[in-house]
Amino acid sequence: MLKTKVGLVDDHVIVRSGLKALLELNADIEIAGEAANAREALDLVRNTPLDVLVMDLSMPGQTGIDVLGSILARAPELAVLVLSSYPAEHYAVSLIRQGAMGYLNKQCEPEEIVTAIRKLANKTRYISAEVADLLALQLNKSQTARPHELLSEREFQVFLRLAKGETVTDISTALSLSSKTVSTYRSRIMEKMTLNSNSDLTYYALKAGLLD
Repeated sequence: MLKTKVGLVDDHVIVRSGLKALLELNADIEIAGEAANAREALDLVRNTPLDVLVMDLSMPGQTGIDVLGSILARAPELAVLVLSSYPAEHYAVSLIRQGAMGYLNKQCEPEEIVTAIRKLANKTRYISAEVADLLALQLNKSQTARPHELLSEREFQVFLRLAKGETVTDISTALSLSSKTVSTYRSRIMEKMTLNSNSDLTYYALKAGLLD
């Protein structure tokens, strides 16, 4: 039997152990490697043949959003399933637009993770009913979207980092952008979200449930 090679990325050992135990109950799935942070995730993708990567959003060093972009730049054909503790309405649509093939909340049924992995292994997106509803709402985005949903993918990355208290210099280094470019993104973000300061961004992000 040709097995689906799966990589697991989560900074909690107990979560990876639980996922590994669950997935290895299925004869068609093989755990090919694990990673606990952004650097290890990129090394895993670079050095290990994978069919599906199951990735948490929260990890040390870089956000899952940043890491997803780096992973897909290195392995554009890799199917990525985001498994997050954040509700789908916070990140699912943005991550799928960025290239993720599926999004599940960690509160989902274990069998749904297996189903999603099998679909992704066949190069098919896994769209849950909840995410499908969110995607449908995007058709009326300009009328119904919350302010942060109006941001581009890169603006959203910069927004999250500003909200966490990172400086323009920090962000320019992390995202390999010039300080001038980051400052331009910051200005656009403030304008689109009608906010005036970094503290406003932080308050908004906390209230919207976008930060840990």
